[in-house]
Amino acid sequence: MAALVAAPAPAAAQASGALPAPNDPLPADTGSGSNNDSGDSADNTTPLWQKLTSLVVMPESPHQNDVIRVLMHCPTEANHAIVGSTAFPLKGSWRIYREVGASLSKRGFAKKGIVISRFAPLGDHDVNLKCVKVTIDRVIGVRKVKVLSEAVVPIYVRRFHVCQFFDC
Repeated sequence: MAALVAAPAPAAAQASGALPAPNDPLPADTGSGSNNDSGDSADNTTPLWQKLTSLVVMPESPHQNDVIRVLMHCPTEANHAIVGSTAFPLKGSWRIYREVGASLSKRGFAKKGIVISRFAPLGDHDVNLKCVKVTIDRVIGVRKVKVLSEAVVPIYVRRFHVCQFFDC
């Protein structure tokens, strides 16, 4: 009786829908194409990279009075990107949070140089990216902004030093 339990199930039992034994090897892929790793399917032919949202800020820990480089990628459906942070205030402005816009290429890429003010608060800040689709109805003059995706990256603002520009 014990030999009957340890023996593998016959192929007819597996074909009829019975569960295989725990130690049986997994069946080979039949090549039906139902598990497609490229991200394409019969319903949606858009590659996955066109749907991704990414944000890169260089350097990650800038000084005050420094320029950072922001590289963005939004879904190809978006036509505009908005980057905002508390690290971007303008001199003399009472606004704590500042947003900077960037237009996207056809593939969804954008790059922007943003100045970290001499008067930016020190410490940790978040840089927020919003990928939006802006549509304008020219007849009635209404602009609709739809947020498609968002991303957040932390940066650390360090104190301004003259030595970053001159040999001290």
